[in-house]
Amino acid sequence: MLKDKIAEMLEPLLENGLFFVVDLQVNVLKTRINITILVDSDEGIKIEECAKISRKLANGIEAQELIPTAYNLEVSSPGIDQPLVLTRQYIKNIDRTLKVQFKDGAEKVGVLQEVKEDGIILLEEPKKKLKKGEVIEPEFISFLNIEKAKVQISFK
Repeated sequence: MLKDKIAEMLEPLLENGLFFVVDLQVNVLKTRINITILVDSDEGIKIEECAKISRKLANGIEAQELIPTAYNLEVSSPGIDQPLVLTRQYIKNIDRTLKVQFKDGAEKVGVLQEVKEDGIILLEEPKKKLKKGEVIEPEFISFLNIEKAKVQISFK
């Protein structure tokens, strides 16, 4: 399968785990193949690093004659608007505000305090001003209950 071969070719380009693949999509259209790869690292990834991975991958695809037709290859970072997918992404965003959408449709907004093997610890932002002595406790949220989680940008 083409997607598996591309993933295999991509692995040595990730600099021994410095970079990691967030998503890899291969869409076969009538006139061409579109390959979209989202790559990240724990410190973030620069456009130059994405371009380097893209060039090396394209050279490998052509050297192996993997795709005989026209194709588009896009290697980029997952934008801030992309939901978190991997545990490494959650860890990278500790102390940032997340909007978590649950599988039942409910939502919570709060600060990501900790990432555990099976979920996250979120300190929910109060929806109204707290009364004197009232405290909001951090809450464990299982990954199994999360539909999607996105980092919220603050312009304060």
